[in-house]
Amino acid sequence: MKSPVSSRRHFVKHAAAAGLSFNFLPAYLTSARAADNPKLPPSRRINLGCIGVGGRAGSVIPGLTAAGNAMPVAFADVDFVTAKSAEKNLKAFPDVKRFQDFREMLDKMGKDIDAVSVVTPDHTHFVAAISAMALGKHVYVEKPLTHTFEEAEILMRAEKKFKVITQMGNQGHTSAGAEQFKQMLAAGIVDDIVKIQAWKSPSLWFMNATERALVKGYPAEEPKPETLNWDLWCGPQEVKPFSKMYHPFNWRGFHLYGGGMFGDWGAHIIDFAHHHLKLGLPTRITPLALADYNKISYPLSSDIRFEFPARGEKLPAVELHWKAGGDIHFDIEEKYGDPGPDGKVVIPNPGNAGSLLHRKQGDYLVQRGSHDRHSLLYPRAKMVENKDAMGLHPMKLSHQESFIQACLGNGTTESPFSISGELTQVLNLGTIAEYLNVDLQFDPKTKRFIGNDEANARLAGPAPRAEWADCYKLA
Repeated sequence: MKSPVSSRRHFVKHAAAAGLSFNFLPAYLTSARAADNPKLPPSRRINLGCIGVGGRAGSVIPGLTAAGNAMPVAFADVDFVTAKSAEKNLKAFPDVKRFQDFREMLDKMGKDIDAVSVVTPDHTHFVAAISAMALGKHVYVEKPLTHTFEEAEILMRAEKKFKVITQMGNQGHTSAGAEQFKQMLAAGIVDDIVKIQAWKSPSLWFMNATERALVKGYPAEEPKPETLNWDLWCGPQEVKPFSKMYHPFNWRGFHLYGGGMFGDWGAHIIDFAHHHLKLGLPTRITPLALADYNKISYPLSSDIRFEFPARGEKLPAVELHWKAGGDIHFDIEEKYGDPGPDGKVVIPNPGNAGSLLHRKQGDYLVQRGSHDRHSLLYPRAKMVENKDAMGLHPMKLSHQESFIQACLGNGTTESPFSISGELTQVLNLGTIAEYLNVDLQFDPKTKRFIGNDEANARLAGPAPRAEWADCYKLA
């Protein structure tokens, strides 16, 4: 049996060769299959290699396998014990082979794997996804797609080059709410949007002043769990001394490893508008206020303005205003309210997460929530006028099952990298603004900042550690 080191070396050579040219026969068309599936014969089932078993994978893996059209044959996780929710998947699939290093999993079991799920911290999404794609594996990757702008750019190229099925895990993109937004678009309801106000209330440690005060700079070193491979957890990024503030969850609050609140929830809040209104990339990103700003952890609260250029008829220039934290209030004008029982105008309460889309005509307001939430029109009389377009129709397939069906040759995915990659790049640009706290001008054609070398360096982020560098050359 190969040692993990030699196995990784073999994988790199194999993946590098695949990056130039490859021919592969999907495992679901071969005899190399997993244990019998009670619902489907092996020839009609997708074999999954799951990178990341705990955390969000506690929902993603069951979602991918719920209909019986896919089954895991291999699990890879840097820590099968302390990762949250890992036990759920391990109990459900006790006989699945386990690996700490996903490269070893792909090297030893690649012939048996059709598709790979990547549910890990943001900073390791890219290396896992590109490694699987270069071997001809379809990939489902949790949001945000990547940790940096350049990583998203590479994955979009890889999708075309390797011709594999892809899906990012912003699950609301396959929902009745998403279909409703398409109907609204077709009916002209979201024409001429000129301003979008988007927000998210605080729900992570770095947005709580008390918890934040306990962490000054990078966390102090703590004893590492024996079950954790910390070097693998850090992946291509710098290896900091281990702390429970990183693993198993709080990594999201650090620039080095996560995307903050915008990277976390932005993919669920601005996704419909970004895709269907063809926003593309902004020309300017302006941090208006970043509370307790520093270059280690994300702000206590954020207030950022993005400017998107006009894209054609009924698609004028758009100002996107993002707020996250305790002060997220956007005032709704009285003209968008409805009369209450006493005749007084009741102003809508849009809740703790979502967006408001403003038309240049100012005749009504579109409220969009997050994830799969449906949209509303204010004043509500507009809902009645447009009841057909505002109707909700249940989806036949979930976000995860649509990915599995696409892998089987049935239909397409709603959030492939060609769509989710550019959305992720908008999120990446926002996190760069939160890191630098300066007004940034951006050229969508060259995909470079104008007159800011430090910002341009952040597009790719710090150079990857040597053993991961080859991953960045695969596409």
